[in-house]
Amino acid sequence: QVQLDESGGGLVQAGGSLRLSCGASGSTFSTWAMGWFRQAPGKEREFVAAISWRGIRTYYADSVKGRFTISRDNAKNTVYLHMSSLKPEDTAVYYCAADPWGAGDTRSTKYDYWGQGTQVNVSS
Repeated sequence: QVQLDESGGGLVQAGGSLRLSCGASGSTFSTWAMGWFRQAPGKEREFVAAISWRGIRTYYADSVKGRFTISRDNAKNTVYLHMSSLKPEDTAVYYCAADPWGAGDTRSTKYDYWGQGTQVNVSS
């Protein structure tokens, strides 16, 4: 059973920064691609960032490119999302997801396991 636990969300002013963490259970974490998605009220879940299993390849949505950075520490079974220059439109519930079979993907359907999400609120 794979469990993903996000943390690090909260309230921040526009222009500020947050770092989200996602801890994963499972001894094979280092072989999984990982992704971050978000869902704002009244909107569909959307891709934010993804990282390959060794962290060599990263992918970003255009809306966060240059502001967000995804990284991972396989020794700690943790993936991070560093968010800077935050905007009110970044307000959403952020989810991490695991893809045990892929190399990183923008499509949510490619991910088999999901966390419960962490709320990020950016005030103007």
